[in-house]
Amino acid sequence: MHPQTPTHHHHDTAEPQDPRRWRALTVLATAQFMLILDITVVTVALPDIGRDLELGQAATTWVITAYTLLFGGLMVFGGRSADLFGARRVAMTGLVAFTGSSLLAGLAVNAPMLLSGRVGQGVGAALLSPAAMAIVTTTFHGAERNKALGVWGALGGTGAAVGVLVGGLLTAGPGWSWIFFVNVPVGLVLLTAMTRVAPDRPGQRGRSIDVLGAVLVTAAVGAAIYGLINAGDDGWADSLTVVPLLAAVVLGATFVIYERNAVAPLLDPHLLVRRPIAAGAVLMLVATGLLITGFFLGSFYLQQAQGNSALVTGLLFVPIALGTIIGAHNAGSLIGKYGYRPVGVVALTITAAGAAVPALWNGTAAVIIGLTVAAAGEGATFVTATTTALANVAHDQAGVTSGLVNTFHEVGAALGVAVLSTVAAVSLRTSGADLSGFTNAFTLSAIIATVVATAALAFIPAGKPPVGMRVGAH
Repeated sequence: MHPQTPTHHHHDTAEPQDPRRWRALTVLATAQFMLILDITVVTVALPDIGRDLELGQAATTWVITAYTLLFGGLMVFGGRSADLFGARRVAMTGLVAFTGSSLLAGLAVNAPMLLSGRVGQGVGAALLSPAAMAIVTTTFHGAERNKALGVWGALGGTGAAVGVLVGGLLTAGPGWSWIFFVNVPVGLVLLTAMTRVAPDRPGQRGRSIDVLGAVLVTAAVGAAIYGLINAGDDGWADSLTVVPLLAAVVLGATFVIYERNAVAPLLDPHLLVRRPIAAGAVLMLVATGLLITGFFLGSFYLQQAQGNSALVTGLLFVPIALGTIIGAHNAGSLIGKYGYRPVGVVALTITAAGAAVPALWNGTAAVIIGLTVAAAGEGATFVTATTTALANVAHDQAGVTSGLVNTFHEVGAALGVAVLSTVAAVSLRTSGADLSGFTNAFTLSAIIATVVATAALAFIPAGKPPVGMRVGAH
């Protein structure tokens, strides 16, 4: 794909460049694209899946959140595993788990079988994604690494948006099972290719891995999501809502205390206290939560309330996909020119304005226009989040930090869908006759974006990226 670059020009590395590196990037990027696509590929198919498998509102929501919860909750664990056992081995293990679980989900005849498949996909993704990123980071050097990471970053928003289109096409064509079956041949091809092109580096034996930390943090977020989703079915006072939410607080507190005293903590608490990283994490959480939730609500609104087919719904999402890409693409140069804070605040304000459109007006056009404007703001917020967090991080902490920010990416998606599906529950349950739930959920999205935009005036660090740091759609 690219001519072999002579190594004597590279002063920053002693080892020769791997001649297979661009092919390796192609394989790993395709795998990452598939993982991101699977967050949203189910959104357009959900009304059909719900009818076929007779899912309630809670089970329907879990089809999205089971995947993003485990993907996010175990992401740092997956990154640590890649360091310890070798990135290629962990990436291939994750790919096998993801592919097998996709087959299970496609064959599903009831809710437990489908959700088991989604859980397995999430575990596979949590192993594959950080390991693949680690291979990319260690295989490329200097300016080439920035280019490779730019490609990587662009996959995030694009994959989520393309997922909606692919989900619509497959659901309308061969049926919803194929949104999962399609991963099987792709997974097998990637597995074969990975043995050939991905460099194999031994892991760093002798370091311990914090399994308890990973379990605690996943359980805490899982309990919170369980309680939030049940609130939509049973109300806020019900014990099925209150008990899990209290458990989430206790588990979260236990996790923080345990991590402060752990020998080899999963998450160094000192990292999150650092302002740029904390700001990046909050921005990532909010941007992803609102973006994925917009896809979820929009898909149900366009199909149930407006009576569009899965195919038409998928096609209507194309401008929203473009919005994400345009926002992410332009944010980098704007941050270089104006700094993190102005871009972050403006991006969140645009998100709020977009969410306000369907909150104030009903109809297909209002939803598409609103979500497209919001997506541009969210795409720009992603880039602000990553560049803020990674601007001044030492190289040996870059992996952990990007793992941390990406954790907030997945967890934001899971929490966002849980909260806003609960708010919209009345409209998700009826066949679209009662639109109040949608209106309330879009209104809440606009309020959240406005509040965070206002707070961002204070919490996003001032300043611009260091000279020479390429600010890509990472």
